[in-house]
Amino acid sequence: MQLDTGSIVRTRTLTAVADGAPVAVPDPGLLVHLQFRRFAGCPICHLHLRSVLRRHAEIEAAGIREVVVFHSGADELREHVADLPFAVVADPRKRLYAEFGVESSYRALLSARAWRAIAVGTLDILRGRAKPPTLVQDGGRLGLPADFLIAPDGRVLAAGYGVHADDQWPVEKLLTLAAEARTVLA
Repeated sequence: MQLDTGSIVRTRTLTAVADGAPVAVPDPGLLVHLQFRRFAGCPICHLHLRSVLRRHAEIEAAGIREVVVFHSGADELREHVADLPFAVVADPRKRLYAEFGVESSYRALLSARAWRAIAVGTLDILRGRAKPPTLVQDGGRLGLPADFLIAPDGRVLAAGYGVHADDQWPVEKLLTLAAEARTVLA
């Protein structure tokens, strides 16, 4: 069941794969951008997270905490995300995916945009800028992305469910949603 704007997310503490630090969702003092990505080494996810990384200072300045969830195990994920300055969480059993209504579908790869992102991401792998994924993914390769902006009180301020593998919020949309949310929360 997918979440809508206004849904309430229960308080939980997740664990960051890089350092084992606790990650509060919702965060009592910040907006949380909860991203659901695909699998460790996904070339599309890698490309998207690079765009988030480039503008991370802006995102933090807007009062947003990035939390990124992958359906890979922590050990596999750690080697792909160790250098990211935001929390990355492993959910190999896809419990959070189910709770937030994030699905997998053959549609994940039925988009020219997804294939362009795969091509660019694969070039990054070939150039040594990214590590390749393992051949077999326990959670599959047909995951769809999703994005949520969550208020400190747990309210979902915005929700976006991808219709293909490269259908996630660009940073500009995230910043706009956060600015709109600040007006509502004030």
